Amino acid sequence: MSERKPVVLVVEDDPIIRMVTTSFVSDAGFEAVEADSADEAIRILKARSDIHLVFTDIGLPGTMDGLKLAHFIATRWPPVKLVVASGMMIVEQGQLPAGAKFFPKPYHHNAITKALTEMLSPRNRPSLSAA
Repeated sequence: MSERKPVVLVVEDDPIIRMVTTSFVSDAGFEAVEADSADEAIRILKARSDIHLVFTDIGLPGTMDGLKLAHFIATRWPPVKLVVASGMMIVEQGQLPAGAKFFPKPYHHNAITKALTEMLSPRNRPSLSAA
């Protein structure tokens, strides 16, 4: 019996960027799940207990942006790892939840893949409970 792939939720409102991002996340060996807003991401997180990491853009439509989403996730689902990206602003580490990583756009896929691989290595992978 093989171990399941870590699951990465990609939250991006631009369909092309979301498609490219989910593609390289999948190519890196992870299962990619997509959301186009913070609201949809929260619905997915409530419905699925197997999300290991959320990769979110800051500029999102809806009730909250990606930075607020990251803080909400850190409070509600603390084991879930977080990667935040933006092409419009630079975020300092102190503005992020503990343990989150920030990447300015345009980001290099290799840098993201390396960060995901490190954050989701078996020794760093969050222990998720079946809620």
